[in-house]
Amino acid sequence: MKPLISVRNLVKEYITDVGDGERIEVKALAGVDLDIYQGEFVAIMGPSGSGKSTLMQILGLLDRSTGGQYLLNGQDISKMNDDQTAELRSHLIGFVFQFFNLLPRSTCIDNVALPIIYSGGENPQERAIELLKTVDLGHRLTHRPGQLSGGQQQRVAIARALANNPKIIFADEPTGNISSQQTEEVLNLLDDLNKKGVTIILVTHEPEVAKKARRLITVKDGLVVGDDVLQSPVIRCESPGEIPQKQAADPFHWKRLRESLRMAWGALTLNLLRTALATLGVMIGIASFVAMVAIGEGAKKAVGDMISSLGTNILNIRAVNPRSAKGTSENFRKFEMNDFEALQQFSKSIPAIKAVDAQVYGDATISYQNKNSMTEMVAATPTIEEMQNFKPVMGRFFTDEENHMQARVVLVGQTVAQNLFGDQNPVGSMIKINRAEYQVIGLLPRKGATAYKDRDDMIIVPLRTGLNRIMGRRTLGVMTVEAQDSASINRAQLVVDDWMFNQRQLKSGEPKNYDIRNMNDIQQLYTQSTGIISSMLKAISVVALLVGGIGIMNVMFVSVKERTREVGLRKAIGGKRTDILSQFLVESVLIGLFGGVVGTILGYFLSIAAAEWLDWATLFSMGSVVIAFAFSFVVGLVFGLWPAKQASELSPIEALRYE
Repeated sequence: MKPLISVRNLVKEYITDVGDGERIEVKALAGVDLDIYQGEFVAIMGPSGSGKSTLMQILGLLDRSTGGQYLLNGQDISKMNDDQTAELRSHLIGFVFQFFNLLPRSTCIDNVALPIIYSGGENPQERAIELLKTVDLGHRLTHRPGQLSGGQQQRVAIARALANNPKIIFADEPTGNISSQQTEEVLNLLDDLNKKGVTIILVTHEPEVAKKARRLITVKDGLVVGDDVLQSPVIRCESPGEIPQKQAADPFHWKRLRESLRMAWGALTLNLLRTALATLGVMIGIASFVAMVAIGEGAKKAVGDMISSLGTNILNIRAVNPRSAKGTSENFRKFEMNDFEALQQFSKSIPAIKAVDAQVYGDATISYQNKNSMTEMVAATPTIEEMQNFKPVMGRFFTDEENHMQARVVLVGQTVAQNLFGDQNPVGSMIKINRAEYQVIGLLPRKGATAYKDRDDMIIVPLRTGLNRIMGRRTLGVMTVEAQDSASINRAQLVVDDWMFNQRQLKSGEPKNYDIRNMNDIQQLYTQSTGIISSMLKAISVVALLVGGIGIMNVMFVSVKERTREVGLRKAIGGKRTDILSQFLVESVLIGLFGGVVGTILGYFLSIAAAEWLDWATLFSMGSVVIAFAFSFVVGLVFGLWPAKQASELSPIEALRYE
């Protein structure tokens, strides 16, 4: 019959660096030959340092030999990678350790169910309860290891070893830390398992324990020096069929994810202060990002609203003074009414142009009863109402006829109305402009204020009224052209520029004595400026996020060090590299997301505070929240990857030996 386990010339060497370049080579196994058949109960004995534990660790796939051949059910173990050996441990092998190696923060049910979760088995909780009842622990299902006696902990370890119906159970000094009565219970339990066909390989230094086995192998100085049959095998089973080498279930199965979440939550809540400090950097970064986005977007909107209130698709045409080499050019000439009228006539034949207007600006003293004020006066045609969004909220706008008749009518801004009339309706009242009476026919819409100007502290009068009755001047301040739409504005600008060049009778190469400004260009300039500032603020937030990410990385490195034995245990019972990797990644991502949640809330309140205390426009959007959560997730994922990768690459036996 083919042996279940067959080793030939098995060698295990340890090389120790003792300093000064000197290295000592120690052979724990010096060439072991051994066959073990399915259904045997084998005890391995030997003095301390004989190599018996090393032999069991290699046979149990917790460690690898440095030489020789190891066949498990006829398959060469040396040709398998770490995940393949983990798969074998999960489906074929169960471990009972001397020091129990139970997860201290998990209940008995969770400890026993863990190998089933790693193997992708069905109903892990139900199976765990069944096994615990089998070892007479049905009354301790939800207890944690610290609440159990040594014998009870060892029975939990045996139940865990049986979780996936293994063909082989390795027991390393299973009675070394329990009483004599508990020892008898454990040995009887192992004997019962052997009678059911499970192969038992027990390592012990106690002759009384070894006598319970049916075959005794003695190891000394890394060699098998004795192989005695103590009793005939109760049952000699055929070797198991093909051993599974591929994962039967999706490695990211929800049961595994739930286990990772549970362990991560336990680790984070166990060290609340450390978790809080780790999340602080992420929280500050996310809070500053959310607040800066809200402030930046609010500033963009405020600028956009301000530009829009001046009118969209507008070209402003001003007379300028071109400079020559000798100083002031003789070709300087301001716009007059005949220029405006000519532009009006020309625009009628241009489809790209919707309307034209002209304005004159100046200051005026206005009074009503015993109140007076100095304000800005704008003289314009009725076209300005639609062109620059001056539709009155009360009353009406003046007409073309009133403009031509130089009527004494006026529209007042919100600030002027408040200063002169308080809460009284100003429409129909008579006010004095430079001591002459004018009738208020409308209240202008609110335009808001900038850092240097209150745009509601103004009045509008007809263009000819302003020129002839109030200012006594002939020249215009600015002419404006409104394009049909945004797509037409560049075409309109080219046409108007060409017409102005000819209208001003300029020669080729001569500097222009006029300037055409596109309001869309101004809006774009403001948007770019606020965008640059916003980007700088976001960059500062990213730096804070990087600092927070480094904090997460430091915490995760500490966590990996603290839980190295736990990592070794998880690998020993079938956990693969992806299982360990995902466990620590979930923990780091949770830290990042927790910082993201708190940071988003803090950023929201910071943006509100900025709006209230600093009178700064803010605009909080769900888009920034989504980006903030994405950032916090990525920070947790990226900065947790390195420590998680280190944990996943630990050797099971080296991790179990870690102190």
